[in-house]
Amino acid sequence: MPQTIELGLDTFGDATVDAHGQPLSQAQAIRDVVTQGELADQVGLAFLGVGEHHRPDFSVSAPEVVLAAIAARTSHIHLGSSVTVLSTDDPVRVFERFSTLNAISNGRAEIIVGRGSFTESYPLFGYDMAHYEDLFEEHLNLFAELLRQEPVTWKGNLRAPLNGARVYPPVEGTLTTWVGVGGTPQSVVRAAYYGFPLMLAIIGGNPSRFAPYSALYREQLARFNKPEQPIGCHSPGHVAATDEQAKEELWPHYATLMNRIGSERGWAPIGRDHFEREARDGALYVGSPQTVAAKIVETVKALGLTRFDLKYANGTMPHQQLMTSIELYGTKVVPLVREALA
Repeated sequence: MPQTIELGLDTFGDATVDAHGQPLSQAQAIRDVVTQGELADQVGLAFLGVGEHHRPDFSVSAPEVVLAAIAARTSHIHLGSSVTVLSTDDPVRVFERFSTLNAISNGRAEIIVGRGSFTESYPLFGYDMAHYEDLFEEHLNLFAELLRQEPVTWKGNLRAPLNGARVYPPVEGTLTTWVGVGGTPQSVVRAAYYGFPLMLAIIGGNPSRFAPYSALYREQLARFNKPEQPIGCHSPGHVAATDEQAKEELWPHYATLMNRIGSERGWAPIGRDHFEREARDGALYVGSPQTVAAKIVETVKALGLTRFDLKYANGTMPHQQLMTSIELYGTKVVPLVREALA
């Protein structure tokens, strides 16, 4: 059980509305993410993750560009993707972009790689969904070789081979690379095999149900003779002055987002009762600083976490409410969590 915990934030750069409920452009949403990143640094948060999507409801398709803008305006916070869809990107280009971000930020870049929960990037970039599993496995294997920062000789089935290739710019220090896992044991074992830190994406249900994944990961690290690695968790939430205010601010935006995605995937629509259950017993961290902190502490203990990232943007919630949530998270929630775990 760790004595200290890193507390961070994640966003997908959700397309938002203004204070009057009028939709804002994706360009404005991106500019707002940069401002939110500045505030996250000012209140002392450990990490800001920006997700990659190719949809109208999420504005960020090129996280590294947004993160570079944030890096230029911040000093301490670590900056990374949440996630980079490695299956539909070239591992060499991913390495080059993040090593460049690492240079701009003076060593603050991280990357969370995954297959992503959306599939728009496959047809967009000309990848075949029939290779869904093989693409990620092969691209992750090559990326692991690139991280060694030695001449790479590599051969796969779905990408042209490399023979003694060098990739530039080299990373100063280490490019911390996590594997994002949505809930399959095979993904946990894969992360352990490569010795990469594990990031659990827990977006529904009681987080304690992921405790077996933490245990499996540690067992597999030992099996593969890998050193102990961090385990993190990514979950949605919102912080306001009171529980009632936080719920009332989040509910309409969360419901619209979840039901839009659910309709695409054939899920039944959620109602307020589902929202209240997730807030009480599930993976929704919504409420006052005291309520959110207590729930984070419970999750950290149950899963043995070394990092918790709150996905603070969930739907079209206005920028100013997101800014207030970030400020309360950094100035109120984080001290309460650290005090409880000390």
